[in-house]
Amino acid sequence: MNISKGKPTPIRALLAAALAMLATVLSHGTLGADPIRIGMTASLTGQYAAPGDNMLKGIRMWADDVNGRGALLGRPVEIVYYDDKSDPATSARLYERLISEDKVDLLVGPYASDLTLEASSVAERHDFPMVSGSAAASAIWARGYKNIFQVDAPAEKFMDGLMESASNAGLSRIAIAYAGSEFPRAVATGVRAKAAELNMSLVFDREYPDGTTDFTGVVRDMKATSPDLVIGGTYLNDSIAFVQEAKRQQFSPKAFAFTVGPALIEFGDRLGPDAEGILGVVSWMRGGSVPMAYDFSFRYKRKYGRNAGVHAAYGYAAGQVLEAGVRLAGSLDRDAIRQQLREMRFRSILGNYKVDETGKQLAKSTYVMQWQDGYRLLVLPKAIRDAEVIYPLKPWSER
Repeated sequence: MNISKGKPTPIRALLAAALAMLATVLSHGTLGADPIRIGMTASLTGQYAAPGDNMLKGIRMWADDVNGRGALLGRPVEIVYYDDKSDPATSARLYERLISEDKVDLLVGPYASDLTLEASSVAERHDFPMVSGSAAASAIWARGYKNIFQVDAPAEKFMDGLMESASNAGLSRIAIAYAGSEFPRAVATGVRAKAAELNMSLVFDREYPDGTTDFTGVVRDMKATSPDLVIGGTYLNDSIAFVQEAKRQQFSPKAFAFTVGPALIEFGDRLGPDAEGILGVVSWMRGGSVPMAYDFSFRYKRKYGRNAGVHAAYGYAAGQVLEAGVRLAGSLDRDAIRQQLREMRFRSILGNYKVDETGKQLAKSTYVMQWQDGYRLLVLPKAIRDAEVIYPLKPWSER
């Protein structure tokens, strides 16, 4: 008898139904299971919009990956987010909403240390663990809280590798200018300590109001001190504005190094050839020897149309660390997850994860990139670099 023709037999009908059910389970985790809802705020408008959007894309990519390989604890993952407008108070209010009204299961912190400082207070008040992919200011972990866990490197250590390289190259006079918010202030604290350790002279040290884009006076006064190395505790817009003003005043130290800005493709898009030679200190690079970097960036570009930057890696890594804590806990019990996040050792796409009793990161270090020939290239540490760091910076008058 040829069973490929004619009406379906009851057995064939049951088999078809079973296969359809299996396909649903493979696509959505457990059939009919409610999603695990992960709450966060994202800076989609305001001064942190570019890195905030990239970070959100990173964690949404992680969620898609988790769901594609079979979900978490047998349940699909869903990201619940609101635009915090780059404002700490707004972020705190929205985390209250995520916990109290949306009843999310897990939390990931917002972009930027000043927002995380406020958001983590909400998490602590509700005794709700929060994984922070991007915050780096140590003030966040100096309050005796037990629910905030750091994935990034501490801000005070951000410039250590760069300054050691600069010192070895004979650069000895440092100028630092930094925005008046938590992360840049912590970077400046670390620069002062490292300069003293390396016997480098700190010839200029000034904080400017957060959001500043007029650097006429800062550059004029800094130029008068003749520094070899200029360090900026910056975000995107202020780092770009600083470079533009430095060119206008023909201020050409041997090196410019900034946080945040140079790591973003928007930095090169807006500065064009003027980005050449600028250094950026970052927590992740799409470098050939950085574990998992090319695979992540390739898949990110296929999904979003451009190469991944560090802020996308922040989001993805936060998801990875949170996932590891949940899987080790074997449940969504907050006490069990909190214990695992405090005790576990893990390697995320961002690097090693190991925290102290406060949740502060102990194992992560930073990278240094430099704009060379229109590309962001990994130049430090030497062991895994894609190109040699170029000192000194080519003077504006010779470009």
